[in-house]
Amino acid sequence: GKRIATSFPRLTREYFETLEGRVGAEATKIKSISGSVEAACGLGLADGIVDLVETGTTMKAAGLEEVATIMQTQTVLIANPHSCRDSELVETIRKRIAGYLTADRYVMVTYNVHRRNLDKCKVITPGKKAPSISPLEREAWVAVSALVPKKEAPAAMDELEAAGATDILLTGLVGSRMGD
Repeated sequence: GKRIATSFPRLTREYFETLEGRVGAEATKIKSISGSVEAACGLGLADGIVDLVETGTTMKAAGLEEVATIMQTQTVLIANPHSCRDSELVETIRKRIAGYLTADRYVMVTYNVHRRNLDKCKVITPGKKAPSISPLEREAWVAVSALVPKKEAPAAMDELEAAGATDILLTGLVGSRMGD
């Protein structure tokens, strides 16, 4: 029986019709809008919203919280092998998407460490395949670079410092090609 704003009126209507089938349930009023759906509640246009949410950051910033998940979705790249004339283009797009996803999930950690502590540090930062290790001009020291899952990066920095690493840097990624 509430006012719901959405960019997905059909899906929203179908969802609320199943809830309204209960005895005594009042009909929900669906308002179709485009743009910043999450602003509708703050503007007094709606009591709730149905929207596509990726991280929930915008929703939380608007003072909203998730009540129910109506649908789980995923993005997929689909090509018809019989009609696609440019399989190289499809593969290029696939690699770009994979590279973006890797860049979104990982950061590069780079640090210096004495060789006597290298094995301890490699356990902390094994990388996706292996860390890159380069000798430094300082005897018995190396520079190490490895991909680390973004969510694990702060803890990895603490562990590296405790294991003897110095000059620890995290670098965000814009894109990547992992050879997969």
